[in-house]
Amino acid sequence: MRILVTGAAGFLGSHLSRYLLGKGHSVIGIDNFITGSIDNIQDLFKSQKFEFTKYDVTNYLHVPGKLDAVLHFASPASPIDYLKFPIPTLKVGALGTHKALGLAKEKKAIFMIASTSEVYGDPLINPQHEGYWGNVNPIGPRGVYDEAKRYAEALTMAYHRYHGMQVRLLRIFNTYGPNMRLKDGRAVPNFMTQALKGKPITVYGDGSQTRSLCYVSDLIDGIYRLLISKENGPVNIGNPHEVSLLELAESVKRLTGSKSKIVFRPLPEDDPKVRRPDITKAKKILKWQPRIGLEEGLKKTIAYYKPRV
Repeated sequence: MRILVTGAAGFLGSHLSRYLLGKGHSVIGIDNFITGSIDNIQDLFKSQKFEFTKYDVTNYLHVPGKLDAVLHFASPASPIDYLKFPIPTLKVGALGTHKALGLAKEKKAIFMIASTSEVYGDPLINPQHEGYWGNVNPIGPRGVYDEAKRYAEALTMAYHRYHGMQVRLLRIFNTYGPNMRLKDGRAVPNFMTQALKGKPITVYGDGSQTRSLCYVSDLIDGIYRLLISKENGPVNIGNPHEVSLLELAESVKRLTGSKSKIVFRPLPEDDPKVRRPDITKAKKILKWQPRIGLEEGLKKTIAYYKPRV
């Protein structure tokens, strides 16, 4: 296939582009580097099947030649990013999705939207299944990301229903691994950089809020399985193993051999108290489930961060 990946220089976009090239596909990458990095894709330029353009996907989007799939992964994705870039976050979810859908429609290509577990907000049920409508504050500081993704889902399903397009609606749960920025702001990179530097490890609230962490290679495998499936509705991809943030901080401290102290800070506004995917649908339709345990994944990620801290 010839596949367009928006956000190709980001954490997930770079891993996805590399995986697709490894499967023998041709990849056209687009990124404006608002949060992505050329370092993440430097090795891909060796491949004759990889093309890249620095571009903002909220503008008119044209790609010459045939396309078999458009994978829309462009967006700031961590709280510090979408608090720093609130309007670009809304624009890439709304205008960017609209432009990418228009291109996929023109090329008669499959369209995949990289949505998020954040569409469930601060959930009132645990685990979260695809039929749950969520509990989102549309005007809170996280609303720029949550509502951008909810709108992107609505627009994607409208194109599916009205134009008969093949779409893939991917709801990504917390993911970690190499290529995550040291200053990404999410729990794993925060804890690791603090632990490796011997600085206090900051846990927000009392640390009892939970996350379910999926190692990036497992997630990418699930994404590819969804792409080549026939499923047009939303599918959760994530690891259902749930840990508290305090437990995660303690694990990182132990695995790095750090002498850092764990300190507590006030919980940010609208921070989800629980996050755990129900992956029944992914198991049934995609025959997918994660294989890498938390400890193994954390060790791999620490090995990536150590020389970079």
